[in-house]
Amino acid sequence: MKILIVDDEAYARDKLRRLVAEHAADALVSEARDGREALECIQKQQPDLVFLDIQMPEMDGITVASQLSAPVPLIIFVTAYDQFALQAFDANAIDYLLKPYDEARFLRALQKVQERRVGTKKAQAEQHLLLNEKGRVTVIRLADILRLEAADNYVMIHTAQQQHMMRQTLSGLQERLGQGFVRCHRSHIVRLDQIAQILPAQKGDAELVLLNDTRLPCSRQHRDEVVQGLSR
Repeated sequence: MKILIVDDEAYARDKLRRLVAEHAADALVSEARDGREALECIQKQQPDLVFLDIQMPEMDGITVASQLSAPVPLIIFVTAYDQFALQAFDANAIDYLLKPYDEARFLRALQKVQERRVGTKKAQAEQHLLLNEKGRVTVIRLADILRLEAADNYVMIHTAQQQHMMRQTLSGLQERLGQGFVRCHRSHIVRLDQIAQILPAQKGDAELVLLNDTRLPCSRQHRDEVVQGLSR
């Protein structure tokens, strides 16, 4: 597991590094001293977990979390001020450590991380989707899905042979698809190995050309995510 510790105070970083070394000895640990450095580290290193201080100079931890794009690491906010708790959980934090915390409280937070990671791995291990259509259950193998497209309250699932409509949201399906798929636009998810070309478009947007010559929009908000996915 890759862990990033973000805090502008050296002793706070040292405390977390010591606790991680004692209870997650196999973790690869790096540090950042402020919000801007944290964003750079997260983009380059793609950590699994970030211990993120909230009050930091220039850019606070809540702002850092709001600027992250997928894949978003698990986040544990660390702060001396409990008034930020609601904001922290609104930012999808897995936990909130209130300074000064003790070893037992740290271990409870780490246990939440382990439980979430086990659940994510199970979801990624799923090899198919089940589509219930008027009592008839259709099995759609993930390996057969080329792309998915939002259609009002439904998702159109495109395979090489046919199309299926599922009453679901793209965000709801994305976690079940695993790392072989990437969000390229608010209305589109594509399987990474189907992308043949990325063509530049206006204002930082792009266009994806798939192996079957289908063209999909790729918004600038998701372009880096697509490139990173192809680089894995």
